[in-house]
Amino acid sequence: MRVLIAGGTGLIGTALVKSLRDDGNEVITLTRSPEQATNRVSSGVQLERWDGRTAEGWGPLVEEVDAIVNLAGEGIADGRWTAARKRRIRESRVEAGQALVAAVADATSKPDVLIQSSAVGFYGPCADEILTEEAAAGSDFLAEVCFEWEASTADVEDMGVRRPVIRTGVVLSGEGGAFPRMSLPFRLFAGGPLGSGNQYFPWIHIDDEVAAIRLLLSSETAFGPYNLTAPEPLRNRDFVRLLGRAMRRPALIPTPSFALKMIFGEMSTVLLDGQRAVPSRLQRAGFEYLFSGIEDALNDLC
Repeated sequence: MRVLIAGGTGLIGTALVKSLRDDGNEVITLTRSPEQATNRVSSGVQLERWDGRTAEGWGPLVEEVDAIVNLAGEGIADGRWTAARKRRIRESRVEAGQALVAAVADATSKPDVLIQSSAVGFYGPCADEILTEEAAAGSDFLAEVCFEWEASTADVEDMGVRRPVIRTGVVLSGEGGAFPRMSLPFRLFAGGPLGSGNQYFPWIHIDDEVAAIRLLLSSETAFGPYNLTAPEPLRNRDFVRLLGRAMRRPALIPTPSFALKMIFGEMSTVLLDGQRAVPSRLQRAGFEYLFSGIEDALNDLC
């Protein structure tokens, strides 16, 4: 299989590229800085420069690939949500998706599948409500971004391209992302619940994230939204307790909600509001988890 990946130098993309390459697949990665990306991707990966907004320069490559994976988008937790930053978060996702659609539209030979990235933030804060893929979109900033992110590539379906949408939870990996940041307070013996600790924590191990994407790439019947989360969602207070146990550290020092709101502003919703998302469609598709329980996942990472 020959796969084109937008956003292939991030946490999920890097792991996915390695997995595909290890199995002998050809991978083309679109990146703004090929020179810097060389040290972050597996050997043998073809790096192509793009501006994140257009198909200029790389568009004809779509003629040569079997699949596209769109993971492109500016990180949501890389800084306070100023008006300018919120605009970049939204535009980086929508414009990247539209560029991919334009490239597919111009291609005489079209790929079989395009996997569109999204997040469980699609549902917005939902307290204890169990969220399958049939749940409605929320109305906060992240939900609106996810809705537009998903819609950005919808037109490829009218071109005969199969399109699964992956609504991913918090990806746990020792190589980056949220987990190293979450574990740091515990290393300093200062770990504990965030806010009330009652919010749900929709997580997935990086190995399962990659395996699920590869299942959706290869399954000819896979289309529409899929929650990429572990089958056992748990509350933040339970997660930090088990993280402390895995790291042999106490989990007794809570971070008050007001402090997080003062530090992070509107972005604190990422920490204080969770989703009880369950992978209903992924399980019906026969996906077998490597890490279905949080204790096994944490023991692996720690």
